[in-house]
Amino acid sequence: MRCDTLTSFMVMDIVREASQYDDAIHFEIGQPDLAPSPKVLSALQEAIGKTAYTESLGLLALRQKIARYYAVTHGVDVPSERIVLTPGTSGAFVIAYALALSKGERLGLSDPSYPCYKNVAQVLDIEPYFMPISKEDSYQLTPLHVKGKGLHALQISSPANPTGNLYDPNTLSALIATCKEEKIAFISDELYHGLTYGTKAHTALEFDKDAYVINGFSKYYCLPGFRLGWVIVPQNKVREAEKLAQNLFICPATLSQYAALEAFDAAHLENVRRVFEERRDYLYGALSPLFSIDAAPEGAFYLWADVSKYTDDSTAFAKKMLEEIHVAVTPGADFGTNQTHLYVRFAYTRDIAHMKEGVARIKKWLGRHLPPKH
Repeated sequence: MRCDTLTSFMVMDIVREASQYDDAIHFEIGQPDLAPSPKVLSALQEAIGKTAYTESLGLLALRQKIARYYAVTHGVDVPSERIVLTPGTSGAFVIAYALALSKGERLGLSDPSYPCYKNVAQVLDIEPYFMPISKEDSYQLTPLHVKGKGLHALQISSPANPTGNLYDPNTLSALIATCKEEKIAFISDELYHGLTYGTKAHTALEFDKDAYVINGFSKYYCLPGFRLGWVIVPQNKVREAEKLAQNLFICPATLSQYAALEAFDAAHLENVRRVFEERRDYLYGALSPLFSIDAAPEGAFYLWADVSKYTDDSTAFAKKMLEEIHVAVTPGADFGTNQTHLYVRFAYTRDIAHMKEGVARIKKWLGRHLPPKH
């Protein structure tokens, strides 16, 4: 696989340009601005001096805490040896794909979806196969999307980036049952679990003990720079996963693992969830009169806004908005080709006062320069 064939993210260009403006309003980057639990920072200080590698699967005490999280939150039993700690969820994607697929096999993905899925697949010489989803199917893949497509594995995300949708349990169960029938490995990205608003998130493990489940500490736990994720693999893949981890990255960062031992701070995490719910409510209400938004997001911290009444080129729209009023959003084209030229993604990862200023600028700008097309 030639690396020069990988897709570059326009959002990183937007981030770079926005950094030139002291008054920039940031809706572009999916990085929480909230601090982690103070207990995490205390644990990090106590861990200074722990400079040795951990075992390749990761610190056992942390894997045991993650196992308890699944038992308490979802009522599923996950042996700690099935949990592999990774350098961010990016490392988890590599392990899951390498275990579930071979060179040339087909990975099913939704369009739109998080762009790293496709790029990681291509690095491994795996074929990404895209299936369009939209508001008509609540941005959820269904058995009809999957049957007869020659897939060897299917990847979903719930809650999803960029749409903020959440798979309902009936659809998730039916999709997993179809994958079992067709001998398709099931991979579930659950990185935004915990950040849900009025609807419970269900792990794929509730319906298939052999699902590959990916999660991490960068979003809900507010530890993006710690670069620490995990992947749960089927029991019969544990040894292979350990070999991959040994060869690809030895182990995740030791200090990050010790600090994350204190990340499961229930009171702090509920406050994080509440803050993002308040931001969701504000931004959805503020932007709905300006753009068509398919539904209030049920999770994560993104709004998928249809800008088609103003433009048929959301990339040019986003660039113009940044240049003229210093408001940064992510063009939809980062997430696929299925009508994405008509959408932009707003991230509500800054406080409401910051977002209010951005919305005020957008209102004036739209009224002054961009009357609706129709």
